[in-house]
Amino acid sequence: MNTENVYTETTAGVTIHVQPVFLDHQSEPQQNHFVWAYHVRIENNGAESFQLISRYWRITDLSGKVFEVQGDGVVGEQPVLKPGDAYEYSSGTPLDTPSGFMSGTYTMLTKAGQNFDAVIPAFSLDSPHHIAQLH
Repeated sequence: MNTENVYTETTAGVTIHVQPVFLDHQSEPQQNHFVWAYHVRIENNGAESFQLISRYWRITDLSGKVFEVQGDGVVGEQPVLKPGDAYEYSSGTPLDTPSGFMSGTYTMLTKAGQNFDAVIPAFSLDSPHHIAQLH
């Protein structure tokens, strides 16, 4: 993961980095279909192991429409991260508008059986098909 366009958040020793990328070759602007990939790196900078058991995403498009996605693990996995470990994966999302943003949480389970939510940083989904206006 290069450092350009990377969003980072740390919660209870869990650092989450997200890097979104607009996928022009999968998008069809004339049909209001815009697609992004995002690469996630989760680091355990704490002193205890944990397992990522579920995810919650809140996706908002340019018109303000909100989509919520919940489920077990990420990309079919529920990784265990020991202190110092990192886990990376890539996924994606389509929108009907040329921009939007995402945020969310990962629910982690500690060895002691306690759950906590690690905050996924809010990040922009920007395409070259949206001209931002400053007020």
